[in-house]
Amino acid sequence: MSGTDRKKALITGASRGIGRAIAEELASLGYDLYLTCHKNSELLAGLAQKLWEQYRTSCQCYTFPISNEEEVSKMFAKIPYLDILVNNAGISYIGLLTDMTYNEWKTVIDTNLNACFLTCRCAVPEMIRRRRGKIINISSVWGAVGASTEVAYSASKGGINAFTRALAKELGPSNIQVNAIACGVIETDMNKCFDKAEIEMLRQEIPADRLGQPQEVAKLVGLLCNGNEYLTGQIITLDGGWT
Repeated sequence: MSGTDRKKALITGASRGIGRAIAEELASLGYDLYLTCHKNSELLAGLAQKLWEQYRTSCQCYTFPISNEEEVSKMFAKIPYLDILVNNAGISYIGLLTDMTYNEWKTVIDTNLNACFLTCRCAVPEMIRRRRGKIINISSVWGAVGASTEVAYSASKGGINAFTRALAKELGPSNIQVNAIACGVIETDMNKCFDKAEIEMLRQEIPADRLGQPQEVAKLVGLLCNGNEYLTGQIITLDGGWT
């Protein structure tokens, strides 16, 4: 397959954790990649080098806040088309709502939800023109049930779920599928705010008796990328049976 014919995917928040695992999975499936991160440019560059050496995957890397409208537009000006858009970038805030500043609230909503609007708005026109494309949003079980002391995060992921369902209906006639993966507790740096006792309490609540791994999320993303075109508008829960 020539460079101009290779499938192309954009993954936001790709420098570590779930995003990094997704990049590795899609590289193994033959995708060339556009990768973003907020500030870990060295980690992202290292990942790009690894994927080139292992899979001969071409990676274009971008470092900026994914909620920056101007930077997103500049990035998409360099992207001829996308087969896959994975909106993975996300942050959390642990604490009481009454202790949260408005700027902290806005940062969570901007990163987790508004950024999806920006990337989708840029990616969709070319997908419609080609009548093909898949958008996969990384959500959370907290978007459905809510989490105490994680109100902003829960609200942003609930917004992602509604965004996914609505956009799937809007783009269905153009043969574009939009789905979300609602993750349970995945073993990433985001959960380093919990101590060992808290992690153990979480584990005991999960029927699978363990935390999920980023690679398991990535494998599901891979299936959605290559899966049937009748699956759209779904919030697919990956939580070891917790819900």
